[in-house]
Amino acid sequence: MTSVSITVNGTPVSREVDDNTLLVFFLREHLGLTGTHVGCDTTQCGCCVVHVDGRSVKSCTMLAVQAEGCAVTTIEGLAKGGELHPVQRAFHEQHALQCGYCTPGMIMAAVNLIETSKGELTEERVREEMEGNLCRCTGYHNIVKAILAAADEFRAARAAAE
Repeated sequence: MTSVSITVNGTPVSREVDDNTLLVFFLREHLGLTGTHVGCDTTQCGCCVVHVDGRSVKSCTMLAVQAEGCAVTTIEGLAKGGELHPVQRAFHEQHALQCGYCTPGMIMAAVNLIETSKGELTEERVREEMEGNLCRCTGYHNIVKAILAAADEFRAARAAAE
């Protein structure tokens, strides 16, 4: 057993975990944050994407002990004060989900894509960048629309702030 201390969604947490505990299971089983899903355990599907120190990470292949001292954000940590994050809102408004299983990982990857994007996002670029996130229900059309809509909102907010 190893003691791990991580800041999750702004709250410091410490737990004793087995050395081989994956971050996704630490979040789900130790902290009860079940929005992060397990789809494949092999980094193929992206259902488990969270942010570790501001970067998208597939938590099904990262050990909890590797996140020691890091700041982790899950889907539960995006909304602030009862207000959906702009990407969450765009997914809702653009009907970018069906069963919803992949949605948390898609949203987390999309937030990171938008926040780190240099220049304008195009449909082609969004499709390419989101390749590591699989949806088994949709044709991705509305997911791409939602990401582009959220990116436009971020760009407008940045322009207004300048």
